[in-house]
Amino acid sequence: MSSSQPTSPTEATPGGSPPEAIKAIPVRHYGRYVAAVLVLALLALLVNAFAGADLRWSAVGEFLFDDQVLEGVKNTIVVSVLAMLMGLVLGVVLSVMRMSKNPVTSSVAWGYIWFFRGTPVYVQLLLWFNLALVFPILNLGPVYKDEMTDVMTPFMAALLGLGLNEAAYMAEICRAGIDSVDEGQTEASQALGMKSSQNMRRIVLPQAMRVIVPPTGNEFINLLKTSSLCAVVMFEETLRKAQNIGNTSSAVVELLLVATIWYLAITTVFSIGQFYLERRFARGSSRQLPATPWQKVKQNLTTFSRGTGAGAQSA
Repeated sequence: MSSSQPTSPTEATPGGSPPEAIKAIPVRHYGRYVAAVLVLALLALLVNAFAGADLRWSAVGEFLFDDQVLEGVKNTIVVSVLAMLMGLVLGVVLSVMRMSKNPVTSSVAWGYIWFFRGTPVYVQLLLWFNLALVFPILNLGPVYKDEMTDVMTPFMAALLGLGLNEAAYMAEICRAGIDSVDEGQTEASQALGMKSSQNMRRIVLPQAMRVIVPPTGNEFINLLKTSSLCAVVMFEETLRKAQNIGNTSSAVVELLLVATIWYLAITTVFSIGQFYLERRFARGSSRQLPATPWQKVKQNLTTFSRGTGAGAQSA
């Protein structure tokens, strides 16, 4: 009885000739090429339209680093950061109040969120700026007393308008993050003798940050752009500074482009910071951290070089 053994791929065929090498033909995605051509054509038309527009492009470079514009950029960053800090702190307090079993605190938190989420930021800014029409004197008894016009400056109106509005959204984000933590964590901390405040500070909030950080970063980017509405209360942020210069130099559109460039630059910087912050909080939950922007560039370059080399060899 003879036993048959499998023939290896390297062995000769019955005719005596070796097997031919497999020729792998990659699938061609013609739709991708068509889409790329259409996108490039549209971009070319857009660039050509702006290139032929009646604009003084030299004014963009002339006023891009103007002292007044730079002061407006600084004011935008300052009011945005302070308003975000106010919204974050107050949002955590409101989220805890809303999750409380006390009907008074939970109802007050719900009413706050309902009001500030239900009215436009533009209207809220105007209400704060014109508060002196309702309360001419700010009287806090023996603590503080002054005219409302001196208290409610453009900066204060902008800070309160942005910060209090942001607190309503941050309250819902923080509540979602707290709800994402398993209740067993709280039960375990209580079994160890921790108080509610210690459980919230040491157990719940550190784990909830993984859920809170991504939407918080998006809210801050949105807040940076919303700060342009503060021009209505005479706060001299980036847009208002650009409008003032544009009206005096007869370069209105050019200065709007300057403001656009600065808004894009600021949001880009903070978006990169948001990415690394999210990456840090993802260390305990993700097996593989997302690639950094520099790592993505290296991967794309490596893939492109491999594809070019493979194409040259096949040719």
